Parts: sequence; C-alpha cells; structure tokens
Amino acid sequence: MMEHGFFHPERGYWQTLSEPSAEIMATYPEGTVEVPLMPDARHDWNGSQWVLRPQAELDATAANAVREERDYRLASEVDPVVTNPLRWADLTVEKQAEWATYRRALLDITVQSGFPYSVTWPTKP
Repeated sequence: MMEHGFFHPERGYWQTLSEPSAEIMATYPEGTVEVPLMPDARHDWNGSQWVLRPQAELDATAANAVREERDYRLASEVDPVVTNPLRWADLTVEKQAEWATYRRALLDITVQSGFPYSVTWPTKP
C-alpha cells in the first residue's frame, strides 16, 4: 500500500491509502496538488514544502487545548454541583471543601510548571 498526500489551498491537506484512479482524481477540486506526506500535525504546507510551525504557535495551540479541557471539566463537573444551591446544601462541609479545592486546582492548571505539555489533572471529589 502506498499513501499519497494532496493539498488544496482552501480545502487543506488529505491522504489516500492507495493510488487514486483518474476518475477519483477528477473529483478533486481544481488547484489540488500532490504533495509529500505530512510529517506530523505540527507542519504546514507553504506551497513547496512542509514547514514546522513556529514554537510560539505550537505552544499557544497546546495551551488552548488544555484550557478547553479545563473549561469542559468546570462546566460539566463542577458547575452542576457548586452553582446548585440545593445540591450544595446537601453536601457536608468536608465535601464542599473538596469541591472548592478541585475547582481551584482546575483554575490553576495553567500555572503548573509543565503547562501546557505536561499537566497533572486533579482528581474529582
């Protein structure tokens, strides 16, 4: 099996697992070119070769992914408990403290020394 890479300025990059037939190639959008396989997702096609994105851009992308996961956990795990007065009132003082600590640990994920490439997620109470 021989993989092939293709790029279109508006549609981006895609790969095939085999040699596409002329019939299939005719369905590709005009302007599509065959390119070498993408080394990995950190690269962009500049029109003639794959280039590694600047480190600052890679760092920002990684940081955004961690923040999105953190925000998801806050919205799906923490908020339904701590913003519901009835659920909150049913918790013991110790459990309330655990939830407060968990929430604070999630908010502080961005100040961990390994952020954004190596983070330790706190354990949900």
